Amino acid sequence: MSSTVADQLLERLSQWGVKRVFGYPGDGINGIMGAMGRRAEAFDYIRVRHEEMAAFMAGAHAKFTGEVGVCLATSGPGAIHLLNGLYDARMDHQPVLAIVGQQAATALGSDYQQEVDLQSLFKDVSAYVETVVSPAQLLHVLDRALRVAVGERQVATVIVPNDVQQMAAPKRQPHEHGHVMSAVGFVQPRPYARDADLEAAAAILNRGRRVAILAGAGALGAHRQLEAVAERLAAGVAKALLGKAAVSDDLPYVTGSIGLLGTRASSMLMSHCDTLLIVGSTFPYSEFLPKAGQARAVQIDLYPRNIGIRYPIDQALLGDAGETLERLLPLLEQKKHGAWRRRVERAVTASREEARRQAEEPADPINPQRVFRSLSEQLPDDAILCGDSGSHTNWYARDIRMRPGMLGSLSGKLATMGSGVPYAIAAKLAYPQRPVVAMVGDGAMQMNGNAELVTVQQYWQRWDSPTFIVLVLNNGDLNQVTWEQRALAGDPEFSPAQEVIDFPYARYADMLGFKGIRVDRPEDIDAAWAEAFAADRPVLLEVVTDPNVPPLPPHISFEQAKHLLGAMLQDDPKRWGVIRQSARQVLARH
Repeated sequence: MSSTVADQLLERLSQWGVKRVFGYPGDGINGIMGAMGRRAEAFDYIRVRHEEMAAFMAGAHAKFTGEVGVCLATSGPGAIHLLNGLYDARMDHQPVLAIVGQQAATALGSDYQQEVDLQSLFKDVSAYVETVVSPAQLLHVLDRALRVAVGERQVATVIVPNDVQQMAAPKRQPHEHGHVMSAVGFVQPRPYARDADLEAAAAILNRGRRVAILAGAGALGAHRQLEAVAERLAAGVAKALLGKAAVSDDLPYVTGSIGLLGTRASSMLMSHCDTLLIVGSTFPYSEFLPKAGQARAVQIDLYPRNIGIRYPIDQALLGDAGETLERLLPLLEQKKHGAWRRRVERAVTASREEARRQAEEPADPINPQRVFRSLSEQLPDDAILCGDSGSHTNWYARDIRMRPGMLGSLSGKLATMGSGVPYAIAAKLAYPQRPVVAMVGDGAMQMNGNAELVTVQQYWQRWDSPTFIVLVLNNGDLNQVTWEQRALAGDPEFSPAQEVIDFPYARYADMLGFKGIRVDRPEDIDAAWAEAFAADRPVLLEVVTDPNVPPLPPHISFEQAKHLLGAMLQDDPKRWGVIRQSARQVLARH
């Protein structure tokens, strides 16, 4: 048995199958770090540049592997730094365990240095949070935290004061009043839809003449079943952003992304369907779904709390997406691939052609859509794509064609900047043989991406394949926020807040021992991507793009048009470029 509480903690993590921990040291976890040194062979400890990145990586590890992600931080400032990454995991329903140090239990309540009320701090972000105040308490707290994290797909936090970490661990759990026994082991709860519910759902779907399917993150891994149901129902399939890899974009009835970042084909699908099947999605923007009363709806989800929160549901099916679709399929009648399916496929073809035309429109100097179309054409079949939050998210949503075997994710509901590079690092650590691409704006790169390239430098030579590419769109602008100010608030760009100072991203990559590629001519894009994928080391591809290319939604509302025009009339510093590029993008639709 372990000699200290910290030793016991790490031993227990090993028993649960945890092999990788993302963290940053500090004196609040000295005991744990000492134990980590004694058990270095048991864990892949990844030292990040900032605790927020440790939490991002833990969440991304969970997203890409299905395993619990574990992050470790010291007390006070280190614990506080974790929060944004933990909220990212919480809002996207990922199992993450945060292990956090604390000042000595004997000092708590004395306004001690770096003393923060961590119970209160982590209460909102955690489905379970507890402080270990006795060595005999550790095992049951840690076991329960892991069960909650995995079973509820949520964040759990274990706080261990630094003096407790170094106390002697009990050789056996006391079998007496006031002590709690515990054990390793977990069975994933799996709701199983009732036969009667399946029959009721099938009756709704069979009566539908124009069926639409919305696939979200919960549909990942169920592409075979989704395709079979879509073919049986002659349905079109739209995807929420976190479900982008749920089904192949090469299928003629897959309309692509939905919402502000979506396609016109997805907008048509939702506007004209009479029946809606939602599979594993809590897509938040109801205005992009059918109007209330337009469609009868069936929803498949693991969690009762998700049922009916975005659209009035006629029949819910609780269960795993793949399993439930498999059981539903024999109850579905084969529909003819008639007028509705032909309409969907025509819309898909038109959307793809529209995207091609928009990407080919000239810009100053480079149209960002062209960058993503070129990437899509050259992606290997086993690529993993990691997005950030910014205008580039639009081009990822619309211009990247996902194929079977690919993975892709980003910060979903939190939509935080700064997730792209840490997500990519976590993906590459989990799958060192696969090519990984991070898609990042210049704002996010300066926020934390540049620093985390140092983490890449520290670990990349151990990867089976060196293919790790960071795409940086260098447009000198916090572009998504700028467009939101124009279209949603009617305000012109506020340059002191929105301008991003220039930085030599490619040259910086060269300094770190990577390959830096800078592109400022559209005719060089294809060759640059080919060079990046062929490189024998990580690559930073810096592309100078036009900030005035608008991320137009599928339909521009009157209010959005009015606000944008108002911003232009208020002497937006880039108004002529915005007007020119907006006109080009609108004309390319027709």
